Amino acid sequence: MPLPRPSSYPLLRNRPFRLLLLGRALSLIGDAVIPAALALAVLRATGSSSALTLVLGCAMGPRLLLLPLGGVVADRFDPRTVALATDLVRCGTQLFVGIELLGGAPQLWHIAVAEAVGGAASAFAMPTLPRLITGTVEEKDRHGANSLFGVIRSSTVLGGPAVAGLLIATAGPGWAFVLDAASFATSACLLAAMRLPHALAHAPADASEPRRSLRKDLVEGWREVRSRDWYWTSLIAHAAWNGAAAVLMTLGPALAVQELGGEGVWIWILQAGAVGLLLGSLLAGRARPRRPILTANLGLATYALPLALLAAGAPAPAVVTAYGLAQAGLGFLSPVWETSVQAAIPSAVLARVTSYDWLLSMAAMPLGYVLAPLAASAWGAGTPLWIAAAVVGAACAGTAAVPGVRSFTRPAPAPLAPPEDISGPKTAADAPPTRVGGGA
Repeated sequence: MPLPRPSSYPLLRNRPFRLLLLGRALSLIGDAVIPAALALAVLRATGSSSALTLVLGCAMGPRLLLLPLGGVVADRFDPRTVALATDLVRCGTQLFVGIELLGGAPQLWHIAVAEAVGGAASAFAMPTLPRLITGTVEEKDRHGANSLFGVIRSSTVLGGPAVAGLLIATAGPGWAFVLDAASFATSACLLAAMRLPHALAHAPADASEPRRSLRKDLVEGWREVRSRDWYWTSLIAHAAWNGAAAVLMTLGPALAVQELGGEGVWIWILQAGAVGLLLGSLLAGRARPRRPILTANLGLATYALPLALLAAGAPAPAVVTAYGLAQAGLGFLSPVWETSVQAAIPSAVLARVTSYDWLLSMAAMPLGYVLAPLAASAWGAGTPLWIAAAVVGAACAGTAAVPGVRSFTRPAPAPLAPPEDISGPKTAADAPPTRVGGGA
């Protein structure tokens, strides 16, 4: 989908934001072709699905472990510099994998190590985006900026598989990784040319002030999360959504093939989801809900529909339609959520808060991937699907009972939460929730 011209969209007259948008768009396009290319490359090299699981785990593990540290780094240092450095690292890892595949005799451990390094770099890259947006865009324009990012993400989801298929069929999976490396290199060049006109999180620390410890920075970020009931309860809902999505992605293909009419049905389900995601993002760019968090979370609750319909053995058209509607809810949530968080969370801790959001969100997905097939083997596929539908529906719709969610409007930037003593003994009441998540 072509973006509006700068003359017709005032936000695109902002050169730093335009460079940021273009760089992230190129990275997303490159990344959109990688899942299919990686799966095919590993299967061609080893013939083993467990080998693919190993490679994916090597990429996911460092990302999850290092996300909180990535948030601290993005808050302490210039986020443009951090993002540029991580783009260069990921350019190197993807180029290495591409060359390895093009060489004709790829080694699995080479690919696994490269993906682990790339996953670690992404842990430092992901928390930088909110600070880059707040550093390049005035507050009144941030909803439009986040909506543009949402449309681009949705468009790459829609077109990525087709680009991947064409590239793999004509040139092979190795060139898909070379393309991804080129996208990261171009993004780094664009970031190097970008200057941030607005003040970022905070001025450099005074030389007379003692250096803050990593532990204090991490605790301060978590304190900002748990001090807002609308935030941490929404993260629980978003984690439930991601876990339910993993259940559907694990069990859905087999059910589509065996009970709904074949592989073509699953393709239609995925394409309907991609279209719904794009339409939801476009709607978010125009809608200005009075209670944005409540509206967006209720939209996420629609993910219970395709899960329940699959569990009930509903006809394929009903499942396809329900999945498109559910993904539209996700497309609507992302820009609305990001704009609300950028307005409500102090800039000085924004990257750390965002890193916890990503961490808890992504950590829920491996649970779904692991538990869904175990439950299906024990009780049949319908049981985990019904459970996932009930959990995601209750968790997302249940946020309506939280006062902070109901009363949340578009706030002015909030002050930092009051300091608390983090050196003394803690009680059970001080412990953070064991499972929360966000960024569905």
